[in-house]
Amino acid sequence: MADAGSAAPDAGQSGSQPSVFNDPYRAYNFKLVIQGVTEGHFTACSGLGIKVQVIKYREGGTSQVVHCIPGPVEYADVTLRYGLTASHEIWDWLLASVSGRVERKNVSILILDSDGVSEVMRWDLINAWPSEWHGAPLDALNREVAIETLILVYETLQRA
Repeated sequence: MADAGSAAPDAGQSGSQPSVFNDPYRAYNFKLVIQGVTEGHFTACSGLGIKVQVIKYREGGTSQVVHCIPGPVEYADVTLRYGLTASHEIWDWLLASVSGRVERKNVSILILDSDGVSEVMRWDLINAWPSEWHGAPLDALNREVAIETLILVYETLQRA
């Protein structure tokens, strides 16, 4: 039993969480930078992910243990949504893929601070190219912005 005069342990040394609270980043504060594409106002970006395939094997003999080792890595397709404009940059990039002349570009997804300007996090999609496009749904009774969808595949993902 500790005596009444002993000091309480320092919170920093006890392994407790720091007392400074950091707000999570806002999902709406993001920016996409596509190598060679200067126009494009993206409204949504989804699908970013990595999956390591699992290879299962069993040892010989009477062992019932199934071992798991990492296999090939798969990168999830990234879906971009953007407002339809008169710009042809994204369309021309897509048409290169359609014609069999894949133009690989590096794409950066940046998370911005609450000021909407300062970069706080970045994911780089290396050698990305468009594999799928969906035109904006048109509806004469709707007053929303025309939004197109572009799906990108890429070779590797880096976090900077």
